[in-house]
Amino acid sequence: MIPARTNLAGELDRLREAHLYRAPRTLASPQGPRPLIDGRRMLAFCSNDYLGLANHPQVIAALKQGADAYGVGSGAAHLVTGHSVAHQALEEELADFTGRARALLFSSGYLANLGVISALTGRGDQVFEDRLNHASLLDGARLSRARLRRYAHADPRALSRMLDALMLNETGARLIATDGVFSMDGDLAPLPELVPIARRADAWLLVDDAHGLGVLGEKGRGSLDHLGLGPEQVPVLVGTLGKALGTAGAFVAGSRELIETLIQRARSYIFTTAPPPAIAVATRESLRIARRESWRRERLRTLIRRFRAGAAELDLPLLDSATPIQPLIAGTARQALSWSKRLETLGILVSAIRPPTVPEGSARLRITFSAAHTAEDVDRLLAALGSLRY
Repeated sequence: MIPARTNLAGELDRLREAHLYRAPRTLASPQGPRPLIDGRRMLAFCSNDYLGLANHPQVIAALKQGADAYGVGSGAAHLVTGHSVAHQALEEELADFTGRARALLFSSGYLANLGVISALTGRGDQVFEDRLNHASLLDGARLSRARLRRYAHADPRALSRMLDALMLNETGARLIATDGVFSMDGDLAPLPELVPIARRADAWLLVDDAHGLGVLGEKGRGSLDHLGLGPEQVPVLVGTLGKALGTAGAFVAGSRELIETLIQRARSYIFTTAPPPAIAVATRESLRIARRESWRRERLRTLIRRFRAGAAELDLPLLDSATPIQPLIAGTARQALSWSKRLETLGILVSAIRPPTVPEGSARLRITFSAAHTAEDVDRLLAALGSLRY
């Protein structure tokens, strides 16, 4: 609960005392392995720029060309005058990339999840979500006014039992939502097991593949492709453009009927100014690079293997993850902050992730890798981690 106005200062003090206070850092350079942060050049392992495209010269050139052609702002929502030919072209290419009939752009991944869940469910319906889902999926269910039910992390049997118990008594639409790659743990959802559960329950299955698209699967098609699933098995796919693709915004991909429904009913699409057309032009270029340059994904896999092998030699408390997200568990918020500050003194930037982003007792360093990192960068990180006290 938000405290009364006169108690805001006290609440901020409480957050500081609990080691849960957050403050933004100031970036004075492009994204990359060595950004200029708060006036200091650091070796960073906390960006989601997995393929190293956020500062790619061809993507930058495309952004400039897009601004020359379409100006800076879109000026209006998509349904007024904000939907440009650049947006349309990107939607068509994203649909082709994901093997779907259509795709629809949103201004952010958060807005995409709010929009799709609240468009497909409402009061009297049921939304089932993994306990470690991203906050935007949970908030989408709350906004929809459907009944939100959370099942144990990556436990399809728990979900199946929950659905079996409810199907005898509950009516209304059902939607199952999960991250494809969990953003704080780096593990994959058990999608092959979720597909038949959703089919048996006559439920929508929504996968937010923000951290899988571009990184996993053939040509970076994501978690579904990596796990051998076809588009028809997961009817609702959400993806972001600001992570592996290095730009900004998000999309939902699916059937023609799904996309038309979102256009009519997704409030976070209808009532939001469209992203700048130049961003769409830049994203078309980054998508082409991501599909073509498979060496970026191979380099990521090589760096991850190198890091995990070195971490095993140091007996680091890593979670099991084969993705660029490598969580190092500290336990308490105090310990996570202490580790992060120690690394910072060594010129290495890794963010401390604390509750409520992660459950109590599982504060951590969220280490992430980019194809722009080198083997020497990984070795420097390992040497620094070896100096920490566990």
